[in-house]
Amino acid sequence: MRTISENLSFGGTQGVYSHASEACACDMTFAVFLPQEAEHGPVPVLWFLSGLTCTHENAMVKAGAQAWAAEQGIALVFPDTSPRGDDVPNDDAFDLGQGAGFYIDATQAPWDKNFKMWTYVAEELPALLDEKFPVDMDRQSITGHSMGGHGALTMAMALKGRFRSVSAFAPICNPTKSDWGCKQFGAYWGDEENWGPHDATVLMQGEGFDGPILIDTGTDDQFSDLLGTEAFAAAFAAKRQEGTIRLQKGYDHSYFFIATFIEDHIGFHAEALYS
Repeated sequence: MRTISENLSFGGTQGVYSHASEACACDMTFAVFLPQEAEHGPVPVLWFLSGLTCTHENAMVKAGAQAWAAEQGIALVFPDTSPRGDDVPNDDAFDLGQGAGFYIDATQAPWDKNFKMWTYVAEELPALLDEKFPVDMDRQSITGHSMGGHGALTMAMALKGRFRSVSAFAPICNPTKSDWGCKQFGAYWGDEENWGPHDATVLMQGEGFDGPILIDTGTDDQFSDLLGTEAFAAAFAAKRQEGTIRLQKGYDHSYFFIATFIEDHIGFHAEALYS
């Protein structure tokens, strides 16, 4: 692991690091914020999975999460959204290839060599964090935005017992019925019969999540027709899932929206992580 930068932030440390990833067969970059409490022992972890076109840097810089994580004594982890590099396949479209890993493991060429974001986020990066950082991997929660909200919801439901709580900002929550999902699943997995159960609505219709959920979506989200909020809300209600779905009047899909409600989300996760 190589340290790219470390900066003092709200009494803690905001670091950026890179390492050679076996899962993605390339170098991967990620960011970790450690609150001051980490100087004295392991602290709980909140993952933030970012959306299409983003890197580790977008949420790290724009979400305003460090102040609230420092207040609650929680570490923040910001993975990248895909493998990157000159030898990594890409596409001219913004919603496929680099920046659009969709937190799944590709099985179709040319994506199958590098695009293993499920394995990376669910297995490889947690192992690295456990080895290199003062974090308590028995106390984890997860959040994300848009494509990252999709990743957060699906990982929380599929990885039973790992996360104490899950939240999302404007998540893509029914990708098998959306252009933001069908296109990528088709490219990475091939025919629809090969698609895995990486759809939050489908997973909610199954076993759901064994903890609290918080979702915020803006009423003026410019991508509302791609998110599948209504389908997920119906499955959420039918399952009698513990949690809250909020439609925030006038807000859109931007980081201004995320920064407005990030305090609520970190407080929500802190309650679960410290209970």
